[in-house]
Amino acid sequence: MKFLHTSDWHLGRAFHRVNLLGAQAAFVDHLVETVREREVDAVLVAGDVYDRAVPPLPAVELYDRALHRLADLGVPTVMISGNHDSARRLGVGAGLIDRAGIHLRTDPAGCADPVVLADAHGEVALYGLPYLEPALVKDEFRAQKVSHEAVLGAAMARIRADLATRPPGTRSVVLAHAFVTGGQTSDSERDISVGGVEAVPASVFDGVDYTALGHLHGCQTINERVRYSGSPLAYSFSEVHHRKTMWLIELGAEGEIAGAERIDTPVPRALARLRGRLDDLLAEPAHAVHEDAWVEATLTDPVRPDDPMARLAARFPHTLSLAFDPEGRQEEEGSSYAQRLRGRSDQEIAEDFVAHVRGGGRADEAERAVLQGAFDDVRADDSRQETHR
Repeated sequence: MKFLHTSDWHLGRAFHRVNLLGAQAAFVDHLVETVREREVDAVLVAGDVYDRAVPPLPAVELYDRALHRLADLGVPTVMISGNHDSARRLGVGAGLIDRAGIHLRTDPAGCADPVVLADAHGEVALYGLPYLEPALVKDEFRAQKVSHEAVLGAAMARIRADLATRPPGTRSVVLAHAFVTGGQTSDSERDISVGGVEAVPASVFDGVDYTALGHLHGCQTINERVRYSGSPLAYSFSEVHHRKTMWLIELGAEGEIAGAERIDTPVPRALARLRGRLDDLLAEPAHAVHEDAWVEATLTDPVRPDDPMARLAARFPHTLSLAFDPEGRQEEEGSSYAQRLRGRSDQEIAEDFVAHVRGGGRADEAERAVLQGAFDDVRADDSRQETHR
């Protein structure tokens, strides 16, 4: 049985104020054509269909057209909500849409209710595990702790229990939206850490033939049976070296991975990160290949040049981001506030603040627990408010 695994469409998202809806529509065209040409048996969409809880109308219209086209092909689609989606909104009409072969899994309580497909070798149970906000689903899953690992582990226990009741030899696929240990991040994912514990071990998904992951935007293999498809488009310059693809996974008769092929997605425009003095960037012949790319330029001139953006745009008309990092500057004293915070979690920043106001004394275990609880409460409250907007 062949599955096309994709995720993180982020419909409605822009790239440095550039509207990407046309590029997202081209991706949907490519997806539908791939399903038709490669005779795919089911499409798996592992969350973050939209970029925000209340998406703009053109994004909703594109989503609607995508579902109609997939339904017209007669190929089942299983789709879960991610941390960017409003699960309640995405799941509206799920019962009716289900009849058309589009299976929306947005309610955590239904994670052990699979979509069951069959081929000549027997049944395949596809379980949709939407993004789980730990503070909101802890009671549902009777988890021992408020953490991603605890709630995912409890949800997977339900899935394994259901799988155990099915005919011997039933193969299994899980869709999940999470940060799994070993995955490589980029700047365009929204942090889903709780209490400073960001990642869950891949062993959470043990016992499943294939786990189709969403959340991280780079296509990657955690192990043979646990993979991220990545986003179909680049959403930050940190993805400059990403090859944007979907996974075409073939599940064998015994549940083995009989094939795993990366299917390239359309690239609307190449990305380039350029660094150096302005005059050097404008004169360097090797940069000719980047003249039609979306460009992020970091200028290292000791003195900020006059009118740098206009001069860059004369050679690189699609320059979208301009930063300054003068040569010889002391890293700590000269770096911007944003640079000093880059790569640090909210918890780490708050603990650094405690140390700063104390003149060096670090937050102790009890204080770290208070900070963790505060961040958990805020995140849970944000999720509740999104549900009722």
